[in-house]
Amino acid sequence: MPEADPIPLSLVLTTEADRERAEALALALLERGLVACVSLHPVLSLYRWQGRLERSEEVQLLLKTRPEKLEELRRVLGERHSYDTPEWIHWRASSEGPYGRWLLEQLPLSPGGGPPAPAGRPGAADPAG
Repeated sequence: MPEADPIPLSLVLTTEADRERAEALALALLERGLVACVSLHPVLSLYRWQGRLERSEEVQLLLKTRPEKLEELRRVLGERHSYDTPEWIHWRASSEGPYGRWLLEQLPLSPGGGPPAPAGRPGAADPAG
Protein backbone atom coordinates (compact mmCIF):
# COMPACT_ATOMS: atom_id res chain seq x y z
CA MET A 1 0.00 0.00 0.00
CA PRO A 2 1.55 3.39 -0.99
CA GLU A 3 2.19 5.93 1.77
CA ALA A 4 -0.08 8.94 2.03
CA ASP A 5 1.28 12.29 0.96
CA PRO A 6 2.71 14.28 3.87
CA ILE A 7 0.42 17.03 5.10
CA PRO A 8 2.34 20.25 5.82
CA LEU A 9 1.89 21.87 9.20
CA SER A 10 3.62 24.49 11.32
CA LEU A 11 4.64 24.14 14.94
CA VAL A 12 5.02 27.19 17.17
CA LEU A 13 6.56 27.51 20.62
CA THR A 14 5.67 30.22 23.07
CA THR A 15 5.59 30.49 26.86
CA GLU A 16 3.22 32.08 29.35
CA ALA A 17 3.75 33.10 32.96
CA ASP A 18 1.44 30.48 34.48
CA ARG A 19 -1.05 27.73 33.68
CA GLU A 20 -4.10 30.00 33.90
CA ARG A 21 -2.71 32.42 31.29
CA ALA A 22 -1.47 29.57 29.10
CA GLU A 23 -4.89 27.90 29.10
CA ALA A 24 -6.67 31.20 28.39
CA LEU A 25 -4.36 31.89 25.44
CA ALA A 26 -4.74 28.32 24.14
CA LEU A 27 -8.54 28.50 24.32
CA ALA A 28 -8.62 31.87 22.55
CA LEU A 29 -6.49 30.50 19.69
CA LEU A 30 -8.58 27.33 19.45
CA GLU A 31 -11.86 29.28 19.45
CA ARG A 32 -10.59 31.47 16.60
CA GLY A 33 -9.69 28.41 14.54
CA LEU A 34 -5.99 29.35 14.43
CA VAL A 35 -4.66 26.13 15.95
CA ALA A 36 -5.85 22.54 15.94
CA CYS A 37 -4.20 21.59 19.20
CA VAL A 38 -2.12 23.14 21.98
CA SER A 39 0.08 21.09 24.30
CA LEU A 40 0.95 22.72 27.63
CA HIS A 41 4.18 21.85 29.44
CA PRO A 42 5.47 23.31 32.73
CA VAL A 43 9.10 24.43 32.29
CA LEU A 44 11.86 26.12 34.22
CA SER A 45 13.30 28.88 32.02
CA LEU A 46 16.76 30.36 32.54
CA TYR A 47 17.51 33.40 30.37
CA ARG A 48 19.11 36.81 30.16
CA TRP A 49 16.68 39.74 30.32
CA GLN A 50 17.68 43.41 30.38
CA GLY A 51 21.27 42.51 31.30
CA ARG A 52 20.40 40.17 34.19
CA LEU A 53 20.17 36.41 34.47
CA GLU A 54 16.60 35.38 35.22
CA ARG A 55 14.91 32.19 36.37
CA SER A 56 11.18 31.67 35.86
CA GLU A 57 8.70 28.86 36.15
CA GLU A 58 6.56 29.14 33.03
CA VAL A 59 4.22 27.10 30.89
CA GLN A 60 5.39 26.32 27.37
CA LEU A 61 2.76 26.06 24.66
CA LEU A 62 3.33 23.91 21.58
CA LEU A 63 0.86 25.17 18.95
CA LYS A 64 -0.05 23.05 15.91
CA THR A 65 -1.41 24.86 12.88
CA ARG A 66 -1.43 25.06 9.09
CA PRO A 67 1.28 27.13 7.38
CA GLU A 68 -1.46 29.34 5.87
CA LYS A 69 -2.61 30.34 9.38
CA LEU A 70 0.86 31.29 10.68
CA GLU A 71 0.76 35.06 10.09
CA GLU A 72 -2.69 35.52 11.60
CA LEU A 73 -1.64 33.32 14.52
CA ARG A 74 1.41 35.52 15.11
CA ARG A 75 -0.73 38.66 15.06
CA VAL A 76 -3.39 37.33 17.45
CA LEU A 77 -0.82 35.78 19.77
CA GLY A 78 0.95 39.14 20.00
CA GLU A 79 -2.32 40.91 20.82
CA ARG A 80 -3.44 38.43 23.49
CA HIS A 81 -0.13 37.46 25.09
CA SER A 82 0.67 38.68 28.61
CA TYR A 83 4.39 39.31 27.84
CA ASP A 84 5.73 42.42 26.12
CA THR A 85 8.11 40.18 24.15
CA PRO A 86 6.45 36.79 23.74
CA GLU A 87 8.49 33.84 22.58
CA TRP A 88 7.77 33.11 18.91
CA ILE A 89 9.68 30.17 17.46
CA HIS A 90 8.21 28.25 14.56
CA TRP A 91 9.21 25.54 12.17
CA ARG A 92 7.74 23.46 9.38
CA ALA A 93 6.72 19.88 9.98
CA SER A 94 4.50 17.31 8.32
CA SER A 95 2.16 14.51 9.24
CA GLU A 96 0.59 11.62 7.42
CA GLY A 97 -2.47 9.52 7.91
CA PRO A 98 -5.29 10.08 10.38
CA TYR A 99 -3.60 12.79 12.46
CA GLY A 100 -2.77 14.91 9.42
CA ARG A 101 -6.32 14.58 8.09
CA TRP A 102 -7.71 15.47 11.54
CA LEU A 103 -5.53 18.60 11.68
CA LEU A 104 -6.77 19.75 8.25
CA GLU A 105 -10.39 19.19 9.33
CA GLN A 106 -9.86 21.37 12.41
CA LEU A 107 -8.32 24.23 10.43
CA PRO A 108 -10.36 24.74 7.28
CA LEU A 109 -9.26 27.45 4.90
CA SER A 110 -12.36 29.48 4.19
CA PRO A 111 -12.82 33.07 3.03
CA GLY A 112 -15.01 33.88 6.03
CA GLY A 113 -12.56 32.46 8.56
CA GLY A 114 -14.49 31.65 11.68
CA PRO A 115 -13.99 28.72 13.98
CA PRO A 116 -14.26 25.19 12.67
CA ALA A 117 -17.25 23.01 13.41
CA PRO A 118 -16.83 21.01 16.61
CA ALA A 119 -15.23 17.62 16.17
CA GLY A 120 -15.02 14.66 18.48
CA ARG A 121 -13.08 14.96 21.70
CA PRO A 122 -9.38 14.18 21.10
CA GLY A 123 -8.67 10.70 22.31
CA ALA A 124 -12.17 9.51 21.48
CA ALA A 125 -12.39 8.40 17.86
CA ASP A 126 -10.13 11.06 16.35
CA PRO A 127 -6.38 11.29 16.95
CA ALA A 128 -5.33 13.76 19.62
CA GLY A 129 -2.59 16.38 19.54
